Amino acid sequence: MVGSGDVARRAIPWLVRRARVYALVRSPGQAAALRALGAIPIVGDLDRPETLRRIAGLADRVMHCAPPPASGKDDPRTRHLIAALRRRSLARSLVYIGTTGVYGDCAGEVVVESRPPRPANARAHRRLAAEQRLRRFGRGGCRVSILRAPGIYAAGRLSLARLERGDPVLRPEDDVFTNHIHADDLARLCCAALYRGRANRTYNACDDSWMKMGDYFDLMADQFGLARPPRVTRDEARQHLSPMTLSFMSESRRLDNRRLKRELKVRLRHPAIADGLAAARRELLQCSQETSANAGA
Repeated sequence: MVGSGDVARRAIPWLVRRARVYALVRSPGQAAALRALGAIPIVGDLDRPETLRRIAGLADRVMHCAPPPASGKDDPRTRHLIAALRRRSLARSLVYIGTTGVYGDCAGEVVVESRPPRPANARAHRRLAAEQRLRRFGRGGCRVSILRAPGIYAAGRLSLARLERGDPVLRPEDDVFTNHIHADDLARLCCAALYRGRANRTYNACDDSWMKMGDYFDLMADQFGLARPPRVTRDEARQHLSPMTLSFMSESRRLDNRRLKRELKVRLRHPAIADGLAAARRELLQCSQETSANAGA
């Protein structure tokens, strides 16, 4: 596991029942949580390639969940990882969590994996650079599968603060299509791709929902008993929202996930956003109850 964040930690319990799992961590302080899940921590930093020697030839399969740096148009972290993996016998398979942002704005069209990437911002350029490096690496004997993920959500990954602030969304005539995947489903898709993913193959790792962004926030507000966000024109949105938020409101696409279902053979637990938001609400409620019980004890 390279990049032991939320999605990786959701995948580890499934993987440890089938294999010995090593998890790369930046500091020893992160190790205890991963040991509790059954993984074996290895201290190393993708920004410091000299710390990656221990992972060479260590594993048959690699799950690469680490994001690129926050600036530039390249991903040196993926370059350092590939260099480390090449030092000894290659892994049999590697799965990378990328982003559907590499497609750029598609004007609401249905997007399949064969559509040429047209990244519109530096974030997406960094992700595409990582994909291209991994594709070249995959031609050398390791079976590389790329999961292009859209907006990942779960109990701890919701924009509830945005709703509580009353941040606006676009009116329907200006709005864009967005796509989503529950973190649990993405973790399961990564595990499936480690064993079933095809060589140098990309997959739209999304659920079955095609939804406008404003409708998504309305649904979240209804699920959590919050006020629906105000609707504004695009010009009005520029006066209230950050450039990063506006960049997400500038790209519209509807992702086709048939390849995912056909080749990875995974049945999504939350194929519709409404199902996933309801599950997230239950999870948050359970965590709140457990916290209260522990405080009382």
